[in-house]
Amino acid sequence: MGQRIEPYRVALIVEDDFEVRGLAAALLEETDLKVVETSSAEEALDYLRLHSEDVAFLFADVRLPCLMDGLDLVRTVRLKWPWVRTVLTSGKPLDQQEGDVPRDVRFLQKPWRALEVLMEAERAAQAYRRN
Repeated sequence: MGQRIEPYRVALIVEDDFEVRGLAAALLEETDLKVVETSSAEEALDYLRLHSEDVAFLFADVRLPCLMDGLDLVRTVRLKWPWVRTVLTSGKPLDQQEGDVPRDVRFLQKPWRALEVLMEAERAAQAYRRN
């Protein structure tokens, strides 16, 4: 009768720098994931509240505008949506205060390598397919 429609698997990018966000989006568009771009943690949480079941991968910068930074965001995501594979990025090394990144969150210092980002996205897509 009807075909089973697979839900979108989403890569959610959270980056306030327009050029960096665009670069990450262009890179992740080469994967099987649908790319959604946001510029703040609050905007990303709004998206997750509505579409969390579709999100397989979160790629977030540490330093973001507004009240929440990227570290606050990944902590919230790990608690509420633990199936979302999460990568945190920054142009600076994590300092002592930021050192308590959840263990299952990958940190990539900028400039990140495209291959590393693609490998993390592929792992997220594979894990999503299994669930």
